[in-house]
Amino acid sequence: MIPMLPRRPGFLEHYEELIGTWTRRLRNRSQAEDLAHDTFVRVLESDSSAVQQPRAYLHQTARNIAVDGYRREDRRGAMESEAIDLSEAPTGDPEHYMHAIQLADSIERALTELPVNCRRIFVWQKIEGLTQAEIAERLGLSRNMVEKYMIRTLRHLRDRLDGAQS
Repeated sequence: MIPMLPRRPGFLEHYEELIGTWTRRLRNRSQAEDLAHDTFVRVLESDSSAVQQPRAYLHQTARNIAVDGYRREDRRGAMESEAIDLSEAPTGDPEHYMHAIQLADSIERALTELPVNCRRIFVWQKIEGLTQAEIAERLGLSRNMVEKYMIRTLRHLRDRLDGAQS
């Protein structure tokens, strides 16, 4: 449910996306909702009227809050954090976990450089697990076109990620 907040153009329309992104990252919807709440509180408390890209601003704010939470917990020596639960990370290794977050951020940034259909197809196929036929039906495209969009997206990601590691 979207919280009742004063109107800030462009921010509220990204609420559900923010919840979805952080539910996947944290593997816990309740923690993702808490993080989204903290994010919107910080946005409301800041001078966000000059923000040109509300979606990117929200995601960066959420990322910063999550990292701050991790650091606070790490200093206390607790590996169980309400903001970031490292016991759910594949190796439990904080460095590995932070690398995974950085990689996800790089992918997210690279995806924003692509047309909407490329982004949708990538998310629907790679994250939501839809088939190319299901995506083609949703978008009213041929399966061949869906495949071409996906190839374009994967090439773009490869180029951007290879460039970021150099």
